[in-house]
Amino acid sequence: MYQWRKFEFFEEKYAGKSLVPDEVAGKIECCTSGRGKIAVGCEDGTVSLLDRGFKFSYGFQAHTSSVLFLQQLKQRNFLLTVGKDEQISPQLSSVCLKVFDLDKTQPEGTSTPIPDCIQILRIFTNQFPEAKITSFLVLEEAPPILLIAIGLDNGCIYCIQGDIARERIKRFMLQVENRQDKTQCSITGMGFRVDGKAFQLFAVTPSSVSLFNLQTQPASRQTLDHIGCNVNSVAMNDRLELIIGRPEAVYFYEVDGRGPCWAFEGEKKFLGWFRGYLLCVIADQRSGTNTFNIYDLKNRLIAHSIVTKQVSHMLCEWGSILLIMSDKSALCIGEKDMESKLDMLFKKNLYTVAINLVQSQQADTAATAEVLRKYGDHLYTKQDFDEAMSQYIHTIGHLEPSYVIQKFLDAQRIHNLTNYLEKLHEKGLASKDHTTLLLNCYTKLKDVDKLNVFIKSEDGEVKFDVETAIRVCRAANYHEHAMYVAKKSGRHEWYLKILLEDLGRYDEALQYISSLDQSQSGVTVKEYGKILLEHKPMETIEILMGLCTEGVHTYAYMLPSPVDFLNIFVHYPRSLMNFLEKYITKVKDSPAQVEIHNTLLELYLSSDLNFQENGDSNGNKENKNFQDHEERLQKGLLLLKTAWPLDQEQPLYDVDLAIILCEMNSFKEGLLYLYEKMKLYKEVIACYMRAHDHEGLIGCCKRLGDSGKGGDPSLWADLLKYFGELGEECSKEVREVLNYIERDDILPPIMVLQTLSSNPCLTLSVIRDYIARKLEHESKLIEEDRRMIDKYQEETSTMRKEIQDLRTNARIFQLSKCTACTFTLDLPAVHFMCMHSFHQRCLGDNEKECPECAPEYRSVLEMKRNLEQNSKNQDQFFRQVKSSKDGFSVIAEYFGKGIISKTSKESNGNSTTGF
Repeated sequence: MYQWRKFEFFEEKYAGKSLVPDEVAGKIECCTSGRGKIAVGCEDGTVSLLDRGFKFSYGFQAHTSSVLFLQQLKQRNFLLTVGKDEQISPQLSSVCLKVFDLDKTQPEGTSTPIPDCIQILRIFTNQFPEAKITSFLVLEEAPPILLIAIGLDNGCIYCIQGDIARERIKRFMLQVENRQDKTQCSITGMGFRVDGKAFQLFAVTPSSVSLFNLQTQPASRQTLDHIGCNVNSVAMNDRLELIIGRPEAVYFYEVDGRGPCWAFEGEKKFLGWFRGYLLCVIADQRSGTNTFNIYDLKNRLIAHSIVTKQVSHMLCEWGSILLIMSDKSALCIGEKDMESKLDMLFKKNLYTVAINLVQSQQADTAATAEVLRKYGDHLYTKQDFDEAMSQYIHTIGHLEPSYVIQKFLDAQRIHNLTNYLEKLHEKGLASKDHTTLLLNCYTKLKDVDKLNVFIKSEDGEVKFDVETAIRVCRAANYHEHAMYVAKKSGRHEWYLKILLEDLGRYDEALQYISSLDQSQSGVTVKEYGKILLEHKPMETIEILMGLCTEGVHTYAYMLPSPVDFLNIFVHYPRSLMNFLEKYITKVKDSPAQVEIHNTLLELYLSSDLNFQENGDSNGNKENKNFQDHEERLQKGLLLLKTAWPLDQEQPLYDVDLAIILCEMNSFKEGLLYLYEKMKLYKEVIACYMRAHDHEGLIGCCKRLGDSGKGGDPSLWADLLKYFGELGEECSKEVREVLNYIERDDILPPIMVLQTLSSNPCLTLSVIRDYIARKLEHESKLIEEDRRMIDKYQEETSTMRKEIQDLRTNARIFQLSKCTACTFTLDLPAVHFMCMHSFHQRCLGDNEKECPECAPEYRSVLEMKRNLEQNSKNQDQFFRQVKSSKDGFSVIAEYFGKGIISKTSKESNGNSTTGF
């Protein structure tokens, strides 16, 4: 004991001058505490209740003689008292047990409240003979059940169990000792132990320690030890262990026997337990004083020690330890806060004690970490770096890592820093910077074994920032370690970056890409495709084909498109051409086929694809470039044709872009095909005109200008105009063109003459035969028209005479038969001016028109109405004039049919001409 350090972790409150109030007049026989109050029982039978600071609350007469024992219940505000009352008869004992309800008071004409006594029980009966009570203990079971143990000087324990207030109880007796010498068998202390539903009772005499199991009937007894203690030297701790104090030591007991003992010498007047501390009042026989010690058994230190007067009672309430002296003075001793205790220890550099203290009192982890930090700082100043680091490691999770790292950045302490960073990673609290620093430590130490352990952890859990680890290992030329981390964590882009940029292992990179799933493979190819194409073009194209065509027949729309990878071919157009050619050969219905054909067409028509052969002379290179370009042009033309099927209106490429590409690259064959396919015939012949290809121009017009085959005959007029403006000798071509113009009667001779007159190189002999034939043909037409005019004039004159005759002369009807029924004509009969006669009965109701001539007459009227209607449709007239080869003939026809004629004079005297 004398080797234990003493500290002042407790302090006296109220300046150590507390006194029991004067209202407590009698000698204090017993005390109890609970529910914020202290109850004091005196020899005059009164019970006084004291508030915090020993302030008197109220008192009442509990017994007529003296109060022997008190017990304040925790669950209910009941006070149990054992005391002596007046003896009613010699057969009844004066000792009784009373139950007071402190929440209920009964008025007795005074201002002092008196609690309601709800039950009085006689302790001693015929079955339970009277003896001196030496100890009293109450256990609160489930309310309202109580278990009361009353220890006697004869070694017996009387037990009362049940609802005491309603006197629904049962009594039983436990026998501890049965000796003639009552000084050795008196019950000096008891303690309840509750383990689940099992109730056990420790019983102490001066010569033994026993344990009763109250679950068995009758209760079984087990002797734990053959030594005991005196009254007030018994307590129970938080772990439900029994504590007894003897002069030589303090002993602990569990259910299976004696446990540890502590050699604290001196007579133990009082023993108690408070918040993990052992309380002892030790009597000094020589000086007649008492010493009050508070022991911290876990940390082996004396938390407080004070010399006191004669202690009569010890109890705990208000978070403090209360000592009541024989002269009614009192001490209230409270524990200092943790910060004060730690400051005291820090001033003495007792850091290990401080650490043990915060850990034993289950302080929060932040407070513990702060103590460890201060201890580490103390060791650091003493240059005990290894031990300091061991303390700092325990602060991980609470102390900012930079605080520790800054202290150990010196190269001589790199081992300590490495250890700290490793622990930081193990707890998953490392940042990217911490990972960088740890890996740099490994590389500077060249500790490959630790680097392997850190990188290739077998538990499968990555406790560092992956990208940082890869970057640091790569910078330190630990490529294999960087690749291991990248592969394990699925960082494929880093794995390939190292393989390609640092190690140049292209075949391995291609193999790795092939092993990835489709989406990941596509991403990596987009990232590193340029490097792969530079060194392994064919293999890269095969990977791309696998990405874009695998499973194409089942879910082509879900596959990557070649368009997604165009950027990687920016410097390798020939490889792109090969890739796209293979793709369109295998995939016929790609969603991106228009973009693919556009790109491929651009590659075909491009004049230069950087086609070079090492070792060839400049002449050979130029020759091969020319041959390559010609081959690609032919492929381009084939693509234009095959990608525009006959059964589709639109091609599988952008027509406008295709035309622009052909124009930019002077690809005449492609332009001609596209214009002809789009029926832009004038653009077709314009191409030949720009090329001065007269033979091709005439051949094109023969093919495209035949109206019988859906061609455009006006092309011949454009062709004639071209030769007329050519300004050079082209007599042969003009004669051939005139033959087709004459055959299809495309232009009148006057326009032909006007068109060809612009070319000074053409003579009249070129068109002489054409003009002669046209004049002869026109003469025949004129002669034919004259004959028709004479015929029409003669018929008109005859019709006029007939009309005049009808107007002026009578008509003789000589028909003898009915035109309708062919029977002999009899009256009544109807005769028409057309010389048809009918029975009236054969005509019916229609007597106004001849049935024979009426259809023809109606058709004439219908024709007249149509002509009048057409005369109002000017748009139709102009369309016919515009589309006709000879507009004059259309106008003449309208005049001939009377559609265009003079109108009658208007009322205002003006005449107009119209339809």
